[in-house]
Amino acid sequence: MAITAQDVNKLRQMTGAGMMDCKKALTEAEGDFDKAVDLLRKRGQQIASKRADREAKEGVALSKASADNKFAAAIIVNCETDFVAKNESFVAFAQSVLDLAVEKQPATLEALLALPMAGATVAEEATRNSGVIGEKVEVSAYNFIKADSVATYIHFDKRLATVVGFNQAGVDAQVGKDCAMQVAAMSPVAVDRESIPQATIDHEKEVAIEKTKEDQVKSAVEAALKKAGFNLYIAENEEHINEGIMKGNITEAQAQEIRDLKAKVAAEKAANLPADMVEKIAMGRLNKFFKEATLMEQESVKEPKKSIAQVLEAASKGLKATALIRLSLNA
Repeated sequence: MAITAQDVNKLRQMTGAGMMDCKKALTEAEGDFDKAVDLLRKRGQQIASKRADREAKEGVALSKASADNKFAAAIIVNCETDFVAKNESFVAFAQSVLDLAVEKQPATLEALLALPMAGATVAEEATRNSGVIGEKVEVSAYNFIKADSVATYIHFDKRLATVVGFNQAGVDAQVGKDCAMQVAAMSPVAVDRESIPQATIDHEKEVAIEKTKEDQVKSAVEAALKKAGFNLYIAENEEHINEGIMKGNITEAQAQEIRDLKAKVAAEKAANLPADMVEKIAMGRLNKFFKEATLMEQESVKEPKKSIAQVLEAASKGLKATALIRLSLNA
């Protein structure tokens, strides 16, 4: 049977496939639209299979809140090139996946991929889009927050999306957006220090203790070198010591004297560091980590010298952020 331009356009509207692909599928299916759709899906599967081992690191990161503002989701949909990432049909597919996620509120990425979509599943639609676009397409990340109210933010290039949950309903829209933008800009690892896993805190404290010991030993060694009249640049490391010898700034004997003095003072200082002093300095470093790494303790980008906790308290008594999501293609 003859395949008309109207038939081709109809199938194109149904599937999003290219005009020539639609014409070829309709011709093979002898005008049967259902068979033509199946043929296009199979073509998508073949292309997806061929490109399965390709890296898909480009794409979009999107977030959206539900109508009642108590649920918000964020997703990443990947492709292979930034050219496709800006393609309207690719972005539209990603947005349709996000819309479905907000509507159905699946508990996991796997559950999202299994949701019905356009007569198939989300995963199958991603495969079909691989056939249409000619690149690997995959929904690679999904997360959500349920809270008394939520706020979202999508960066202008669609490579970064955030969500923040709050413990009160009806949070001012601008306050919520500012918090979501804070998450985008400052990359907090948790909403507050109580939300950070104890293993992470223990690790950060251990790092702080070791750093404190290193700094104390370094200061003692530098003081001893200065007192002995040695140049700190030359004495800094073996490379500088050898450079000093080659340039005639120090003798071999002086070089050895530097090495011996550094080793002696370092060992003595390390053996006699007061544990309480080290603990106190390390806790100061740990508190600095909390201020940099947790949303509630971070300094507000919009209102410097105020923490996010202070900004929220000023907006509404008792208002706190309870959860956050930050999905980025740059991570």
